Amino acid sequence: MSVATTSNPMQAGAAGATGGFVARAAEDIAFVEGPSRARRLRARLLPPVLAFAALIAVWYFFAWRLHPNRKFLLPTPDAVITKGLWNAQAFREMMGSLLLTTEVALVGLVIAIVLGLGLAVAMYQFRPLERAAYPYLVALQAIPILAIVPLMTVAFGYGFNSKVVVCVIIAFFPIPTNALLGMRSVDTGMGDLFTLQRANWYTRLRKLSFPNSLPALFAGLRISAGLSVVGAIVGELFFQQGRPGLGLRLTQYRQTLEYPQLFMCLIWASLLGIAVYLFFGWLGNRALRNWHESARVEA
Repeated sequence: MSVATTSNPMQAGAAGATGGFVARAAEDIAFVEGPSRARRLRARLLPPVLAFAALIAVWYFFAWRLHPNRKFLLPTPDAVITKGLWNAQAFREMMGSLLLTTEVALVGLVIAIVLGLGLAVAMYQFRPLERAAYPYLVALQAIPILAIVPLMTVAFGYGFNSKVVVCVIIAFFPIPTNALLGMRSVDTGMGDLFTLQRANWYTRLRKLSFPNSLPALFAGLRISAGLSVVGAIVGELFFQQGRPGLGLRLTQYRQTLEYPQLFMCLIWASLLGIAVYLFFGWLGNRALRNWHESARVEA
């Protein structure tokens, strides 16, 4: 059995030209790929680096322009690093407080997620419940925490539980609202398909409504992640008893006029909020990258 070969010189020449063109195109792509990745990396890193440099410059500018009698109110960045970070005692105090604030924020966020998702599913399944509960959700978001502190102290005391409740109240609202929005935004054609297949409510929820809600849900989770840190610090400012978290440390440093340590506390609180926010952003990209445009990242 013989193998067929091309005897036409024109066909052989065309095949060779095509192969050469493909080879040169592959070389060009390989040549461009390196600089392209470098440019994308610069595009991602350069803006935050420039913004950070501008922030430090503005900080120094206002710190140097203060009256000498008021300079202690705004220490320079190098004073903050020296007294708030390189100081061993202050560093140990802040690390202990940071761990406690992280614990409060994470516990409150987990409770808010569980309650928020449960309420969102219940409101999605029962429209009367949505109409009944939504005004109270908005009211809960608008109520000043300071106004209900006495009630929480009676119910939960002054310790860890009260701080977690404050954290839950502050971080709760974006979760059910965003999850419900996502579940209500199901494509009509897909809903009709599930109806034609006579899918029950659980199958529709598990395979259609809940997956469709994930982009909006993760947007709400990123918002709630930052709010949970705010709630943890606010709870510590209200209930100034027990082990000191970052909120209580802020009060102590303000009372003793240790402003470099106070600013370092603010930096740790900001870094905690950024870390939790980035975690949920990464988790959302992992969950959505294979099918949703919002999670498509350039290679």
